[in-house]
Amino acid sequence: MTNRIPKFDVAVVGAGLAGLVCAKQLQQADLKVVILEKSRGVGGRVDTRRFYDTCVDRGLPYLEIQGEQTQQLIDRLCEQKIVRPWRGTAYELHPQNDWQLSPPANRYIAPQGMSAIAKFLATDLEIWRQCRVKTIVPEGKTWLLTSEAAENFPSAIAAKAVVVAIPAPQALALLESLTSTNRLLGVLDKIASVRFDPCIAVTASYRDDLKPSWQAVKIIDHPDLAWVGWDSSKRESSKQTILIIHSTARFAQTYLDVSDLQPAIKQLCDRAAQLLLPWLDSPEWCQVHRWRYSFPRRFLEMPYLATTSTLPLICCGDWCGGNRVESALNSGLASAGEVLRHL
Repeated sequence: MTNRIPKFDVAVVGAGLAGLVCAKQLQQADLKVVILEKSRGVGGRVDTRRFYDTCVDRGLPYLEIQGEQTQQLIDRLCEQKIVRPWRGTAYELHPQNDWQLSPPANRYIAPQGMSAIAKFLATDLEIWRQCRVKTIVPEGKTWLLTSEAAENFPSAIAAKAVVVAIPAPQALALLESLTSTNRLLGVLDKIASVRFDPCIAVTASYRDDLKPSWQAVKIIDHPDLAWVGWDSSKRESSKQTILIIHSTARFAQTYLDVSDLQPAIKQLCDRAAQLLLPWLDSPEWCQVHRWRYSFPRRFLEMPYLATTSTLPLICCGDWCGGNRVESALNSGLASAGEVLRHL
């Protein structure tokens, strides 16, 4: 069968930050690499959507310098004029209406949307979008990956090595069938120990004359609200006042498997109005997104997981070696290094 399907040196499952930097590193080492991504876009939670002639960052609102890799990435992005320093006023709102300025941080925003960062990292990479990998099985000296793919892509490929760069629960579901081959040897147990918090993200638009006096508020110890940001303040051309409201994990758990999210929208807008600004309960339009795997609450200490098989299979992501953008970048780079040790 592998004689009749496309062959690659490495197949990377997932086009989040870890998968993109891993694939780029491997491509620069002259390997033939393909990324298989189930969504239409790239970047994972570095997510931007367009609504009514504007763009909105529903996931990561800005980049912070967290270490060497984020510093290097931000330097490259600044050179390309993709990001610029963010001078917004950010607060932490503690119980008893205790407002405190957030600790100083080097933050950067992308005026064209945070997904521009992922698109920059994806430049010149071979990415098969809307390609959901269903199985990964060993066949001879390669891995065989089958997928539900868009019509213009094959439904199966062969690869000498596989990098799984998706949230841990999704990686676990994808790899569980490999236990019968005894190739994972404890890897699945480690993946299963990772815990992600969900989040409901509401995009709410208001009249242009209604504007907060702050750009972002992190809300401490509230049952429903975790963060509210004035997203449209990052874009000079925006003709609307658009805010993003992020729920707590506890609130999101209630709505993880509910088809109608309108009650969640209303509840979050009402809570924001009670806590922050009265007019937040009357948006002109709203959109909601359910982040099932928003934030790695319990992560692994190592930068990646690898099988002891002669066929390299590596798992990476922001849940390996930390739970931030810096850890995602480090994880992707370390995974590429592990692949190169075997190929």
